Amino acid sequence: MNPWLFLPFGYALSVLVETPVLLLGLSRRHSFAAKLFAGLWLTACTYPIVILTIPIIVPHPYYMLVAEIFAPVAECALFAELFRGRWTWRDMIAIVAANLASFLVGLLLLT
Repeated sequence: MNPWLFLPFGYALSVLVETPVLLLGLSRRHSFAAKLFAGLWLTACTYPIVILTIPIIVPHPYYMLVAEIFAPVAECALFAELFRGRWTWRDMIAIVAANLASFLVGLLLLT
């Protein structure tokens, strides 16, 4: 499938899976609006790289490993920068959990 055609569908699905995890998992110090923004923004920053760039620069057998390490690490870094001095380890765990959830949903849909 053309990755450019898949991009909007995959982004929407990722947001639908990851945002509830972030709404529940991010620390209470963040408002509902901030958590919702994180659900939309973090995926918007990393998903195009995962779908459009990594497959070009990483050989196929290693794509999934690189992509699934890149996304949560990058999202944690972005979140920590945006909420400089106001993030917690709970926030980082929630971001990793959200990415794991979308990865598992993706696997289920592919099988």
